[in-house]
Amino acid sequence: MNAERSIVTVVSDLLNEMTALFRDEVRLARAEAAEKVSMVGTALAVVAAGAVLVIPALVVLLQAAVAALVERGYSPAVAAFAVGGVALLIAVGVLLIGVTRLRHDNLAPKKTVQQFQRDAELARQQVQS
Repeated sequence: MNAERSIVTVVSDLLNEMTALFRDEVRLARAEAAEKVSMVGTALAVVAAGAVLVIPALVVLLQAAVAALVERGYSPAVAAFAVGGVALLIAVGVLLIGVTRLRHDNLAPKKTVQQFQRDAELARQQVQS
């Protein structure tokens, strides 16, 4: 047997290694995607639970704020408008924060993409050698 491997053997081994590497990368991508889906599911469940609990509390607090303004001499309509406007501004701010956290950038499989890039670079180096 020759101490040196033939070019066919080297190319065959390289293809086998690249195939195995690709399979591993696909498994990594699946695992990372499942992790991201689980993260979103958990986050949405927590948001839903918080929303269910906070709505009645907010209604009571907003009614109390309106009543306090009425006691200070404001008309019920002006008091309700002022309290509702402040609540609306706060709600819009909270919604914008939530939407920002659900953006594509935060959910993208960054580790998998980086690993694919490293593997592609390694494959280029192997082919050039």
